[in-house]
Amino acid sequence: MTLATNGANSAQIEHWNGPAGETWVRLQARLDAQLAPLGRLAMDRAAIRPGEAVLDVGCGTGETTLELSRRVGESGKVLGVDVSRPMLSLARQRLEAAGLSQTRFEEGDAQSHDFARGGFDLVFSRFGVMFFADPVAAFRNLRAALTKKGRLVFVTWRPAAENPWVSVPMTAAFQHIPQPPPPPPGGPGEFSFAQRDRVYQILTGAGYKDITIEPEDRLIGGANLDVTVDTTLAMGPVAAALREADPAKREPVACAVRQAFTPYDGSEGVRLGAGVWVVRAKRG
Repeated sequence: MTLATNGANSAQIEHWNGPAGETWVRLQARLDAQLAPLGRLAMDRAAIRPGEAVLDVGCGTGETTLELSRRVGESGKVLGVDVSRPMLSLARQRLEAAGLSQTRFEEGDAQSHDFARGGFDLVFSRFGVMFFADPVAAFRNLRAALTKKGRLVFVTWRPAAENPWVSVPMTAAFQHIPQPPPPPPGGPGEFSFAQRDRVYQILTGAGYKDITIEPEDRLIGGANLDVTVDTTLAMGPVAAALREADPAKREPVACAVRQAFTPYDGSEGVRLGAGVWVVRAKRG
């Protein structure tokens, strides 16, 4: 199945099926290494049990889906869903290598995908739920996929100012290139769930109960300085701004970002703070 690019989430579908998805595939090992501690944090809070059925929303290249599969064991089942064909292609290759028969991937927009009603004990996501054009509709659709006692657990970013991993290079880069305008209020984007009240309103509007939204801080990274700079210039807010800037500015930006990261480079590589929300709710 190929997703339509004229629906509510058409811009995001086009984005993740273009250079963004291809770049993520190329940098998969780096990005998963950076985000893995935050995904495991959310999984631990989800208290996953053997034999459960889990839906992994925005599964990307499959790192979280494969870990969820190991946690539910052979008696469970896991479905990973994403809009990105390049990322799902790699996910399926990784699944074949892992040999986890209880797991499969589907291309789909979780806002409107026809999931089996009441088919899952847990809906999980690691940074995959901030990109819906209509988040209330999306979470209502995901709620319908939960069993009566099912639960929702995801991890999402707090504001950029509370995330040095992104604010440090942004501050350095934007001394040399213009800072892009912020996305429209309520629009999809990496930090669209940064405000706790908005997340709570979305979930209550979608019918969830017993909602908890807890702040957590961790150090992430661990790559060497060269790799960290290269990744920052290839993926994320600085990379997006560079694509719109004068190509001659790339070298000054690279030098500024490298200088900004240098104080954080230690025996475990470059590590900076990450501020997230760990969100839990029940179907109700």
